[in-house]
Amino acid sequence: MKPGTGPAWDQHSIKAELHRRGMTLTALAEGVGMKQNAFSHVWKRTNRKAEKAIADFLGMPVEQLFPDRYPVTKTRIFNSKKYGRTEGQKASSANDRVAA
Repeated sequence: MKPGTGPAWDQHSIKAELHRRGMTLTALAEGVGMKQNAFSHVWKRTNRKAEKAIADFLGMPVEQLFPDRYPVTKTRIFNSKKYGRTEGQKASSANDRVAA
């Protein structure tokens, strides 16, 4: 099955599937040698190791369980082609030249 074509996975459905298979987040954290706090924050913060452990236990690709976090993008550069150019702080724009 291709990522994105299966059912939508959210926090509650992932936790329900873990419990259906007899696993809790605490037991899974102990099993992979992590603190349970790392797994409790996985819903709000990115934690690649915890996400991978959950996906491995469920036998699914990480991209399917957390589609908004994958694929990982490394660049955080402002795209001027998409958002247009902006004035720099030192640029002398027409608004700055108007007398007060």
